[in-house]
Amino acid sequence: MTPRFATLVFEREFEAPPDTVWRAWTDPSARAIWSAPSPAVTVDYLQADPVAGGEEVSICRAEGQPDIRCDIRWLAMEPARRSTNTELLYAGDSLLSAALVTTQLAPRGEGTALTLTVQLTSLAEDMEQGYEQGLGAGLDNLVDVAHRTMILDRVIAAPVDVLWEAWTDPKALPQWWGPDGFSCRTQRIDLRAGGEWVFDMIAPDGTVFPNHHKYTRHDPEQRIDYTLHWGEDGPKHADASVLFTAVEGGTRVSLSMIFSDRAEYEGARSMGAVELGLQTLGKLARHVGA
Repeated sequence: MTPRFATLVFEREFEAPPDTVWRAWTDPSARAIWSAPSPAVTVDYLQADPVAGGEEVSICRAEGQPDIRCDIRWLAMEPARRSTNTELLYAGDSLLSAALVTTQLAPRGEGTALTLTVQLTSLAEDMEQGYEQGLGAGLDNLVDVAHRTMILDRVIAAPVDVLWEAWTDPKALPQWWGPDGFSCRTQRIDLRAGGEWVFDMIAPDGTVFPNHHKYTRHDPEQRIDYTLHWGEDGPKHADASVLFTAVEGGTRVSLSMIFSDRAEYEGARSMGAVELGLQTLGKLARHVGA
């Protein structure tokens, strides 16, 4: 069969800054949310390392269709500006297509313009149409995810291992967690992948806010992923990730939350979630003496 060649260009605009769009585009927890083109399709991530030289492996499943494996290698990563990756698609052991994917982000007003270029080589006649439909729908989902993503960053003058210990020690975490004036009352705490933290946040006026964190990923001294629920086994309102990155002068702690929908995001933002979250990171800094 003669290979087919095509260059596909996708463009999207976001009402979110480039750093937020970048996190939604590259972070494994976000990609797991937006990459399925429709509710009838599931995408399971077996491996994800979004750094230059890192690899990503996922399986796309749809009823009545063969599973498709996607192997990605990130070639270049310029945060909030540009990424380049190779992408190989397989059905079983058969290679369906190979592609070079370049994504560029640029500020546009108070938002971001994204341009994604796919240089595609395929042995299947319908791969170009498949990319147009599948990736196009995924990018539409990406717009939605970026518009309900909140990112909180703080550089803390302490080494990564000290901050990791503060976040993963079951005695330490309740001491500093929450905005200024709030305290924690723990019912159960098991800080590991597959573990949970069931607790109440108590406001300065005595108001009690039940919380349930379910931990899905613990990469030592790198990242923690968890879901946030309104009370024990209550409705999920966000998927959260915290990243620890060594930088000059200490550690960059980056907490991101992808809210369940735009209404949850807007409600949290209107209640001061950004300011309250930064207060929480401030209490972490004070806890470690930074």
